[in-house]
Amino acid sequence: MALIRLGFGRQHFCLLKRRSFLMLKLAALVFAVVLFCEFLIYYLVIFRCDWPEVKTPASDSGQKTLKAMFLADTHLLGEVRGHWLDKLRREWQMERAFQTALRLLQPEVVFILGDIFDEGKWSSSQAWADDVERFQKIFRHPRHVQLKVVAGNHDIGFHYQMNAYKIKRFEKVFSPERLFSWKGINFVMVNSVALEGDGCHICSEAEAELIEISRKLNCSRKQERRSGPCPDPQLLPASAPVLLQHFPLYRRSDANCSGEDAAPLEERGIPFKERYDVLSQEASQQLLWWLRPRLILSGHTHSACEVLHGAEVPEISVPSFSWRNRNNPSFIMGSMTPTEYALAKCYLPYEDTVLATYCVAAGLLVVLILVHSELLPSPFLFGWNLLRKFKT
Repeated sequence: MALIRLGFGRQHFCLLKRRSFLMLKLAALVFAVVLFCEFLIYYLVIFRCDWPEVKTPASDSGQKTLKAMFLADTHLLGEVRGHWLDKLRREWQMERAFQTALRLLQPEVVFILGDIFDEGKWSSSQAWADDVERFQKIFRHPRHVQLKVVAGNHDIGFHYQMNAYKIKRFEKVFSPERLFSWKGINFVMVNSVALEGDGCHICSEAEAELIEISRKLNCSRKQERRSGPCPDPQLLPASAPVLLQHFPLYRRSDANCSGEDAAPLEERGIPFKERYDVLSQEASQQLLWWLRPRLILSGHTHSACEVLHGAEVPEISVPSFSWRNRNNPSFIMGSMTPTEYALAKCYLPYEDTVLATYCVAAGLLVVLILVHSELLPSPFLFGWNLLRKFKT
């Protein structure tokens, strides 16, 4: 009787040991997959990105190089259209991507080119405060890194939806600054939603601001050429500006855009609607005439494109930073001096890669459980039997 009890006890102990070993294997697999998909993959992908080099090294020209990061269309979901799981997944992706980029690339300034929020155009005061709090958590940054934001149509509404209250609410959080100069480089941040050209009060104010900025820029150019006196005591650096805005300048469509993160082929030929998809031709010409930029960066389309305005002014449409808008989000890295610039694109992890990794891991979990339950032959036993059959 004692031997029977001893044998039963040993069997029970072996069974518990096997189950414990299985649970350890399952837990280790789950931990490894989650660690890879939610943390390590961002380091592995972004580590491959590197700052581009300007043609004339800053050390040779005596100029300092500014490292600037440009991203667009984060679209933080609101309380109306934002499902909690969608918020959790996509906002975690943006947080990990942004924080990893800050740690590995160490930019000096980050520009977000509009549509920070998805429902800013209609959100209540409380919903707006909640969205802002989430934004500040996701895009937190050290004090030495500056974060500059441009308004988009989802932040303050399209032209006929925006009003002074929404604009002031936005500018209270993100500053009304339109002109930003650092290391001899001028950045002009335009509220492109207000460039409707219909003479509305907000539009008139926006145009007046741009005309004043144009005057200051022209004044600095004159001073550099010593072509005349400048009454402005605070001179800007004598450098052609970089224009930053949400809406792209006018172009007929994305038909001439290419690359893996351009719009899908079936959408590239669809004509753009002025004042909705792009700025009007008139507003676009005014911006080029007033500011004479050397580079333009915009968002809104969620896809990449490079367009040349006139003979020498390139515009880069920055793709969305969020998985919600595209499978392969990215951002632009810019090395800039007062006279030159170099741009490079940094891709983030693809969403389908992460999903495929989870699917493969789930399949492995099922196989391990079936093997343990002896519902599926152990792969080692199967291989041994196959080898024996081959020998005989």
